[in-house]
Amino acid sequence: MAATSVAAQTSSMTPDLGKLMATAGVIQVEGAGGGGLVPWATITGYGTRDSYGANAHYTYVGTQDYKLASYGVAVGIADRVELSVAKQRFTGSQAPLNNLRIDQDIYGIKVKLAGDIVYDQDTWMPQIAAGMMIKRNNGIGGLGAVNNVKLLGAKDDSGIDYYLAATKLFLDQSLLINATVRATKANQMGILGFGGDKGDRYQAMLEGSVAYLLNRKWVLGAEYRMKPRNLAADNEKDYYDAFIAWFPSKNLSLTLAYVSLGDITIYNPKRQDGVYLSVQAGF
Repeated sequence: MAATSVAAQTSSMTPDLGKLMATAGVIQVEGAGGGGLVPWATITGYGTRDSYGANAHYTYVGTQDYKLASYGVAVGIADRVELSVAKQRFTGSQAPLNNLRIDQDIYGIKVKLAGDIVYDQDTWMPQIAAGMMIKRNNGIGGLGAVNNVKLLGAKDDSGIDYYLAATKLFLDQSLLINATVRATKANQMGILGFGGDKGDRYQAMLEGSVAYLLNRKWVLGAEYRMKPRNLAADNEKDYYDAFIAWFPSKNLSLTLAYVSLGDITIYNPKRQDGVYLSVQAGF
């Protein structure tokens, strides 16, 4: 009887990979489950409400003048709670910012509040989740005496983003639609700090994603993300991307995208367009 109890407990702790392929989404550039730029209401991993899942990711974004690397781990528990940790490194490649280096740590939590993207097919009810991202900018390297984002006009070097996401999957139409509202003070996701000489209050930013499932393994989509404009030294613009994601199995996904990050600082005053490449592995 004891052996049976131990076996049952062991079985309940085994990841069940019970979600449909691709419905867990990928890991976005700040570490949360969703698209490439936008967090969705989905919980990372393929574990159902009786199990758990986890993913590790590495993401590279390269534009004409800058590069961004993001890596981290996210865990989904009982298809209800998501915990994540990610690190971003932002570097310059063109003068006068060719030696620029900025690191940022991001800790996230997301909780599913209502709905289910798979089982609510007979209603208009989306899956809804609320989340927060705790961000800490670790300073500036490569610019001599300018070693902190506050010297660029930012009010703080740490901050918290709050968001509410609604995600609806139409299985018959192979279509996923997501809308997210984010309350933030972050400049360029926090890479250039929080708040600034032009504003230091929370603003509600709209973010959206649409994805079409070509089949069980391939997904096409696009995203748009509004940005605040707090710094005179950073003529910040909205982000957008167009992506294709490949899910060869539930343990691996690859995402390739064209991404536009708008202007980033007045020192390289041109639109920053480039490539987004992300690999995710887990269960």
